[in-house]
Amino acid sequence: MIEIKQLVADATQWRKTFHQNPELGFTEHQTAQQVADLLTEFGLDVHTGIGITGVVGTLKNGNGPTIGLRADMDALPIQELGTLEHKSQHKGCMHACGHDGHTAMLLGAARYLAQHKPFNGTVHFIFQPAEENLGGAQKMIDDGLFDRFPMDAIYGLHNWPGLPAGDIAVNEGAMMASLDTFEITITGKGSHAAMPHMGVDPIVAAADLVLRLQTIVSRHVSPLESAVVSITMFNSGEAINVLPESAKLQGTVRCLNKKVREQVEKLIAQYVASANLAPGIHAELAFTRGYPVTTNHAKHAIIIADLAQQLRGEEHAHFNIQPSMASEDFAFMLEHCPGAYFWLGVDEGESVALHNPYYDFNDKVIEVAIQFWSELVKQQLPIR
Repeated sequence: MIEIKQLVADATQWRKTFHQNPELGFTEHQTAQQVADLLTEFGLDVHTGIGITGVVGTLKNGNGPTIGLRADMDALPIQELGTLEHKSQHKGCMHACGHDGHTAMLLGAARYLAQHKPFNGTVHFIFQPAEENLGGAQKMIDDGLFDRFPMDAIYGLHNWPGLPAGDIAVNEGAMMASLDTFEITITGKGSHAAMPHMGVDPIVAAADLVLRLQTIVSRHVSPLESAVVSITMFNSGEAINVLPESAKLQGTVRCLNKKVREQVEKLIAQYVASANLAPGIHAELAFTRGYPVTTNHAKHAIIIADLAQQLRGEEHAHFNIQPSMASEDFAFMLEHCPGAYFWLGVDEGESVALHNPYYDFNDKVIEVAIQFWSELVKQQLPIR
């Protein structure tokens, strides 16, 4: 049987290979094939093409309960900077969120558990595509993930800059915010810029709406709740001497509470409708619901917190900390199956943020994650 030192070395090499060969959501063909080949080599029952490029490896040992462990595989459309030896070889695409590390760590746990089988039950190792904005989790669910692979619980992790390397953080409730998007088209009447009275200026109406939308959080959402409304795109006009016919605003909404999420959506609609009261202005809203709030089930969050204390010590286990306003499509899986999502710290010295062109996963936490995943399986599927 392979020693843990060699296992970590192999997982580190897998990680660097994934980093050099990043693939965007639903195009993770090479990554999925490498994952499937390794799982097959480990002796798992492997299923591919779930949610287009998703992979599930099943390891069964006895007739005990069934749990799922999930890692995401996709990269981001970012040009990698820096001089790493394992720097991305694909222009405009890099693993800037550490999904290469997530995949390698879960593969390491699968290899360890397949060799030792210190459990009684079934483990589904879920390698998910397209976490970044494309909803790969929902695609796998639509493709029968929980019907084909029933589970009593499911768990996922994300590496987390801002936490010391090897620390574990988990909440009983919200861990990550919901993510919704909107597009507002404001139509007026074009005219010569020197004769604005002959037209109806959509830019002024749009600028006014931008400012009024900022009052949703500051004046309508309780200070005890969390919400973010961000206008991220403002597009209008084609020439400096022309008042344009229309303007377009686009942005995102993030909330940690389902009721607040619904409240903010209604308020945006009301503000857009009020813009139509301006003479000659017509405003239309297209609001798209995206990822729900990533909400842990209390029982399973406590399981993670207790295990973190056992393995990492009380000072390295963080329970019910401040959630993040970033979003995560593991939320869809938690809506269909009890479970928990937690963070694994990666910081040593100065932190480099996720989605940064200089980001690189900290390989020193690979051993921590393999141990954590393996011990979670042992405890939740005990041999009696």
